[in-house]
Amino acid sequence: MKKLVLLVTGVLMLNMALAQEKTILLFPNGAPGEKVKLTEKRDATGGQVGGINVTRITDISSPEITIYPAEKDVASGAAMVVCPGGAYNILAYDLEGTEICDWLNELGVTAILLKYRVPRREGRPKHEAPLQDVQRAISYVRAHSEKYGIDPDRIGVMGFSAGAHLSVMASTTFNQRSYPAVDEADKVSCRPDYCLLVYPAYLDGENFGLAPEIKVTKDVPPTMIIQAEDDKSFINSSLFYYYALKQAEVPAWMHLYSTGGHGYGLRDTGCMVNEWPNRAEDWFQEIGVFD
Repeated sequence: MKKLVLLVTGVLMLNMALAQEKTILLFPNGAPGEKVKLTEKRDATGGQVGGINVTRITDISSPEITIYPAEKDVASGAAMVVCPGGAYNILAYDLEGTEICDWLNELGVTAILLKYRVPRREGRPKHEAPLQDVQRAISYVRAHSEKYGIDPDRIGVMGFSAGAHLSVMASTTFNQRSYPAVDEADKVSCRPDYCLLVYPAYLDGENFGLAPEIKVTKDVPPTMIIQAEDDKSFINSSLFYYYALKQAEVPAWMHLYSTGGHGYGLRDTGCMVNEWPNRAEDWFQEIGVFD
């Protein structure tokens, strides 16, 4: 009897897990330009943030998304594609991925965790392969929005550090798909409806301008930026991008904190910047993420 109870409990737990998340291969016949299949590496013993280890993964050649649906009693119909950072070499998969998805679910937002290709491909721009992945992810989710209980007009993108750069690329290049169409999903728009950037990297270029790959127009979606002043290597990314958004008359919020550094995610590092999720919720309300 005890074994039967344990078996039934295990089955129920498995079914609950399957109901909570669903992983989808973005390019079933192989990602564009990938000639060698890599063996994914995962390391959970690296550096710590907020006293907790960070899980890092790399050697990804088969990009995928994992869908974390909001509970039915709180689901708003909104969705967010989440892009972890890691210098385009690794993905901080829990710090800037799964933990963010849990937070979004609490708000009633369905989270789509993007496992994009890393590390950087030799001879290709650092963001070229990941841009294909995020464009495909947005189109796929929008094409299957009814299946996942998502409003196709409320699908955003958010990212951290390099993942924020990728989110900006998705927000500024949606008029030109970066890969050959795979199926009917690629006939659907890959433009995100809103964009949340947390300590973005690589956005600044020379002479107080943007990096050459970033072209801001009035059609860029409403954007929010979270930045700490003592993030010395990347503060100009936020400042220059915010200015470009304002010049293009794109609705933009920026919260600038005096301290906090880089790479804190949602964890408590003892700085005021840790309250950024509250400001993000205010922004969600203002731009209509919550219906």
